[in-house]
Amino acid sequence: MSDVREVVIVGSGPAGYTAAIYASRAQLKPIIYEGSVTAGGALMNTTEVENFPGFVDGVMGPDLMDNMRKQAKRFGAELITDDIVEMDLTGDIKTLTDGSGNVVKAKSVILATGSAYREIGLVNEKRLSGHGVSWCATCDGFFFRDQTIAVVGGGDSAVEEATFLTRFATKVVLIHRRDTLRASKIMIERATSNPKIEFLWNTEVIDVLGEAKVSGLKLRNTVDGTETERAFTGLFVAIGHIPRSELLVNQVTLNSEGYVEVDGRSTRTNIPGVFACGDLVDFTYRQAITAAGSGCQAALDAEKYLTHH
Repeated sequence: MSDVREVVIVGSGPAGYTAAIYASRAQLKPIIYEGSVTAGGALMNTTEVENFPGFVDGVMGPDLMDNMRKQAKRFGAELITDDIVEMDLTGDIKTLTDGSGNVVKAKSVILATGSAYREIGLVNEKRLSGHGVSWCATCDGFFFRDQTIAVVGGGDSAVEEATFLTRFATKVVLIHRRDTLRASKIMIERATSNPKIEFLWNTEVIDVLGEAKVSGLKLRNTVDGTETERAFTGLFVAIGHIPRSELLVNQVTLNSEGYVEVDGRSTRTNIPGVFACGDLVDFTYRQAITAAGSGCQAALDAEKYLTHH
């Protein structure tokens, strides 16, 4: 049993890194698989985070994740920048295989794989991905300097993307299928006071136009059904996220949307010794601070499980 780890954490972000901090301080010597591309989670693609406690003047998302990562490492967590591609969570000893073919065995597993960007679901959206269609303003905004671009969505993410893109674009058109935004009041106030942002209400995107790159969008009015075309050189999709739970199908219990189900206010899944936290579980609050909090819970739940087993 000497080669069996006490706990393996799959995923990073606020949940995974916080779980690693707590598990390390509990002397559980965790391994955390950060992800080969997704290390740091969604906050790696955000700009200023103003509502994370302790940062009076805000903090950049990547900087916050880097600090959490260093803190976990300081306490002895072993960080591996790779993905888990296969896992068997049954039995007392869990078996996980990473992208390099390495196999690790563990007495407990904390799942913190987070979520991915939700797509509209259009054929040309996928085809023109990277050629004018993007899901990350901070990654790609620079390439749209002095252009007219569209953002689809109505929540905080969409409004934040639109506001950020005004740094580069001549005009940003925020397209929303309803007539009111779901975003927070402060985000709405910033957007509505920005002269570069135009709102297109009761409208949905039904096609992305262009051959080699985006040249426009085909739009449909959600009230009267009329269809129009409008020229754009870029489309940023910000309509929410889907949980990264593909590997967990038939492993742990998922709800109808693919989120992992846990026992009450705990992080326990239906499999003993397997815990889940962060955006993989939370489809209600979806904040960095709540993800970090659930990562703490997962580590404490794992520690308690290991003490009794």
